[in-house]
Amino acid sequence: MQLRTVLLAAVVGTGLSFLVAGLTVDPRLPGDNSGYQPAQPIAYSHRVHAGENKMDCQFCHTAAEKGRHAGIPPLSTCLKCHEKIVNRPNSKEPSPEIAKLAKAFKEGQPVAWNRIHRMPSFVFFDHSRHVNAGVTCQTCHGEVQTMDAVVQARSFTMGDCLNCHRDHNAGLKARGMPPAAPTDCSSCHH
Repeated sequence: MQLRTVLLAAVVGTGLSFLVAGLTVDPRLPGDNSGYQPAQPIAYSHRVHAGENKMDCQFCHTAAEKGRHAGIPPLSTCLKCHEKIVNRPNSKEPSPEIAKLAKAFKEGQPVAWNRIHRMPSFVFFDHSRHVNAGVTCQTCHGEVQTMDAVVQARSFTMGDCLNCHRDHNAGLKARGMPPAAPTDCSSCHH
């Protein structure tokens, strides 16, 4: 009887530890996480880069067109420009944020960016399918070219994604075209 109690306690304890560990990995999931905006180790402004300087999203997020993940650019991408651009605009003072980039690159250390957009692990999402279908980055990520600090603009719930796919298909149907955005379970849940 004691052995059974010990085994049951071990199984329950193990199960609870996995549950707690799963919740602490990313407490935002699942659910509506719109408005999420963590602090970042470097004050990177999408407003300056994508807005004022009109840099295409894929200049930095090169994998978006080719793969499942858009990816965070390596420091070498930043330093393509910031090896020469080291000062704040209209200032002779060096930018402390660019100095952080240069220091991390020199030391061979990646910047520990805090992830903003995250899909649950049980959802298959492929950036390249969306990018190559003409879906703009702003459709899912909001008007990043106006954001100094990026905020999660959409909820990324199943309902949010399905509504977007259904709206897209309704637009195609109105033009006499067949639906292109899948709404079946197996397209996103493998």
